Amino acid sequence: MNLVYAGLLLHSAGKELNEASIQKVADATGETVDAAQVKALVAALDGVDIAEAVKKAAAPVAVAAAPAASGEAKKEEVEEDNTEEKSENAAAGLGALFG
Repeated sequence: MNLVYAGLLLHSAGKELNEASIQKVADATGETVDAAQVKALVAALDGVDIAEAVKKAAAPVAVAAAPAASGEAKKEEVEEDNTEEKSENAAAGLGALFG
């Protein structure tokens, strides 16, 4: 996972993502990484638009928050409807008393 962070750091800095640059970032942190992991990451990121991937990854978080907000609004509507219904029932019950 730390190598992915190294790739994101290099991307945000506008640097080229290659084995040497990722290895330099990993070395700067003091972490020992396997060269095969670095090669695998570079191969996996080949041809990937990182900016687009980050946008797509962030979008579900924003969308996931929206239903929660609308759910709260629906809950309030239901509570308001129940309050009105209870008032109507109470008024009808009082009317029956004085018939």
